[in-house]
Amino acid sequence: MNAPDFRHAAPAPLALEDLPFDNSFARLPDAFHTRLPPWGLPDPYRVAVSAEAAALIGLDPEQFTRPEFAEIFAGNRLPAGSEPLAAVYSGHQFGVWAGQLGDGRAHLLGGVRGPQGTWEIQLKGAGRTPYSRMGDGRAVLRSSIREFLCSEAMAALSIPTTRALCIIGSDAPVRRETVETAAVVTRLAPSFLRFGSFEHWRSLGRDQELKRLADYFIARFRPELLDEPQPYQALLADVARRTGELMARWTCVGFMHGVMNTDNMSLLGLTLDYGPFGFMEAFDGGHVCNHSDPQGRYAYAAQPHVAHWNLQALGHALAPLTGDAETSLDIVDATYPDAYNGAFLGGMRAKLGLAASLPDDEAFITDVFALLQAHRPDFTLFFRRLGALSGQSGLDPRADDPLRDQFVDRAACDAWLTLWRSRLAREGSSDADRQSAMNGVNPKYILRNWIAESAIRKAQEKDYSEIASVLACLARPFEEQPEQERYAAPPPDWASGLEVSCSS
Repeated sequence: MNAPDFRHAAPAPLALEDLPFDNSFARLPDAFHTRLPPWGLPDPYRVAVSAEAAALIGLDPEQFTRPEFAEIFAGNRLPAGSEPLAAVYSGHQFGVWAGQLGDGRAHLLGGVRGPQGTWEIQLKGAGRTPYSRMGDGRAVLRSSIREFLCSEAMAALSIPTTRALCIIGSDAPVRRETVETAAVVTRLAPSFLRFGSFEHWRSLGRDQELKRLADYFIARFRPELLDEPQPYQALLADVARRTGELMARWTCVGFMHGVMNTDNMSLLGLTLDYGPFGFMEAFDGGHVCNHSDPQGRYAYAAQPHVAHWNLQALGHALAPLTGDAETSLDIVDATYPDAYNGAFLGGMRAKLGLAASLPDDEAFITDVFALLQAHRPDFTLFFRRLGALSGQSGLDPRADDPLRDQFVDRAACDAWLTLWRSRLAREGSSDADRQSAMNGVNPKYILRNWIAESAIRKAQEKDYSEIASVLACLARPFEEQPEQERYAAPPPDWASGLEVSCSS
């Protein structure tokens, strides 16, 4: 009888007490952070949990129902091996230098070695820190639900992002525009370092700390760059490339961040700090999802340009390491546009069902956005319904009605469909293969504002079922889910006036 082979067995799920902490950021000198415990929440209770995020750190789902779970992730009780701290950084906010910022309402417990690498655990909303400025260090249930759902939705869309493990609520009052209840959302990421982490030391003229942080980041997260002749230049190019690819993914899915300050830009190319975000509905390239951005700096169509500006700010911060500011700017300008354009054109070809790359594709894609801008169809539904159509011409025109119904001017839709089918004919694609491929990149389900608001309103009445329902739906955004069909609909009349701001 052969003995069982356990060499490739999955590791056993962990209890809360057994999480293996690996606190590399805490090993940096005290100048990089302030060690302090979170404040915690009175009488905490579990609002929502992501089993998929828990799997990243190997946490057993059976732990979710333990009283200790709410206590730990409210910040009331520290898990063994954690070293809570708040990090310092600076940054540009709405294009203006804001000086020192830092984790004003976030406490990093430390990193946990999981099946897929080390993930840092951060409690957002766990109380004041030395970097809170005039803030109270708290998060409210409303904003925590939005961040929790969007973090997990973005991951399911294959967009690089921080993750959200859970929301812990409390009846403790927190004042925003009105009095709301407190919550803590637990975020996961390999690192929460951001452009502003380097800007901080550059602004103070402390090149030794700048180099120390860059050396830490490269050794920990980009060790392959150590073999480069100019590791710091390679680091800047790596961040620029990843940022370009991230911006292209945002553009292709219609995502708007809302607050693309340099302190909200991840060095790992992750979507970081969900506040007044939004997904495009009726298309408008000038749409501003953040009610606190009256100048439209972070409008949908402006995001790629803002990211370039932010990278130039990062390049300036790294100038003492790259050689000089001109070298940094040359690296950004040589890397970011190509990374963005390549990922954007590739992403849009996939959304349109174009398997081959042809010389006039860029002009064709530009015309697609001109069509969307002129007629304002729902961005997500346009591409999803396009994927269901036949690429053959001369068929019953009523077969195109699911897409044509998005247009008041149906003739304009018909004229564009003729061009689209002509482009498909140039590469001879089959309907079945193309439709399957399009459904694999064009989501049916996104986190529309009205969906998040519906879950929030129920949660404010202590009914958390809608959060779980939305989370389950958004975990499979490309699949047909007849039981969740309502989540694919445009906003209902009651949601037409919804606004989100920096307090969201």
